Amino acid sequence: MIRVVLAGETDWDGWRTATRALVLAGVPPHDVAWSVGGEPGDPLPESSASFGVSRTLVALAQIAIQARDPGRFALLHRLVAGSDDSAPDLARRLALSVRADAHRMRTHIRFMPIEGRYVGWYAPRHFVLEANARLLARRFPHLPVSVLTPDGGAHWQDSQPAFGPGADPPDDAALAALWRQHGAELLAGARPGSAIPEAEALDEDPRPPDLPALGPVVLRGRAAPELDAAQSDAAGCARCPLAGPATQTVFGEGPGDARLMFIGEQPGDQEDVIGRPFVGPAGQLLDRALEQAGIDRRASYITNAVKHFKFVPRGTRRIHQKPETAEIAACGVWVARERAVLAPALIVLMGATAAQAMLGRLVTIGRERGRGFRLPDGQPALITVHPSYLLRLPDAASKAREYAAFVDDLRRAAELARDTGSVPA
Repeated sequence: MIRVVLAGETDWDGWRTATRALVLAGVPPHDVAWSVGGEPGDPLPESSASFGVSRTLVALAQIAIQARDPGRFALLHRLVAGSDDSAPDLARRLALSVRADAHRMRTHIRFMPIEGRYVGWYAPRHFVLEANARLLARRFPHLPVSVLTPDGGAHWQDSQPAFGPGADPPDDAALAALWRQHGAELLAGARPGSAIPEAEALDEDPRPPDLPALGPVVLRGRAAPELDAAQSDAAGCARCPLAGPATQTVFGEGPGDARLMFIGEQPGDQEDVIGRPFVGPAGQLLDRALEQAGIDRRASYITNAVKHFKFVPRGTRRIHQKPETAEIAACGVWVARERAVLAPALIVLMGATAAQAMLGRLVTIGRERGRGFRLPDGQPALITVHPSYLLRLPDAASKAREYAAFVDDLRRAAELARDTGSVPA
C-alpha cells in the first residue's frame, strides 16, 4: 500500500503529480491510500513510460477535486487510470455538485462595508473558496473584498487574491464584530493561493458588493421539522413510474416561514444529480431575475410540481420530457404538504405544468400571466413563465424582452405578497 499525502484539500498539482507517477508505474488504485496533511507520504515510483489523458477528463477532475468527499482522490485516480467504468459518471456527479455550490456561493453571499473593506461570509458545501475567489477578484478588480468561510478566507484588491484563516460567525453582527477585532490579523496572515483551477466561467450578472447588505448571510427564516419529515417521506416515493429511472427525489427548499413559494415543473438533469431544485441553467437565470426583482431567494421557498426528473436517454445525455397529468397528480400529495406547512402569502406558478397542478386544468400562460388571483381554496397566486422558456428563445432581442417581462412578473409577485388583500377573489 502506497501512502500519498497531499498538501491541502484542493492540492491539484500534488494530486496530478502523484497520479501520473502511479499510473505510469502501473500501481492499481486499490493499492493507494490518499490523505491530506500530516506526515509525508511514501516516495512515488519512477517510470520512463508516458500516457495521455483527454482534456475532457482533465477538466472533469479539476472540478471534482473540489468536492467535500474523502474518496474523491481515489475516484479520480480510477478515472484517469481507466480502471473503473463507473468512475466517469461518479466524477461527473461530483463536478455538477461543485459547480452548483460555486454558483450558490457567488449568488447568495452578501457583503457588508466594514472598516474600509467589503466583507462577506458563506459556508460552502464543497471546497470552492479558492476557485471562486479568482472569479470574484476579476469581477471586482478595484475593490477591497474579503470572503470568510469555515474552511478559510480570501482577500483581494487589484485582482490579486490571497488566502488565510477562516471564521464561523453565525450572523452579520458576529461577522462585523469578528472583523473589527481580528481583521488586521486575517489580512496579515494571507498568502498567495495554489493553482486550483476555477470552478466554472462567470455565467451570471454581477452583483456589486457595495450594495446595502440584504440581511443575515446565513439562511433566513424559520426551520420547519414538518418539511424535513415530508422530504424524508418523499425520498422513498414510488407513487408513479418516474421514481425508477430518476437518481433521487428532489424536494423543495427554503425556510418554513417563507412568504413567497415558487413552483416550477420538475427537476432537470443537474437537479436530479445534485438533489436540489433550480441549480442548473434555469435556476441560475431565476437567481438573477429574483435578485433584479428585489426578492431574496434565501427567504423564499422553491419547489416543483413533480419531484422526479422525467427524461429519455439519448446517447450520454438525458433529454427532458414533459410530465403527464397522472404524474403531476401523483406528486400532488407532496406539494400539498409543502403548502400546508408554509401557508405562504403568495404562490408563484412558473410554467404550464405548475399552473395545471394547482388549478386542475390546462393553462395558457400568455393569457393569464402577471396578475394576482386566488386558487380554488382561496390561496393567492400569480402565474408566470418557467425560466427554461427564456433559455429556449431563439434570438437576443426576444430573450431580453421576455426576461424583462419575467422580472416584472416577479416584482408584481413581491408586491402582492406584501398586500394579499389586493388579490381579487
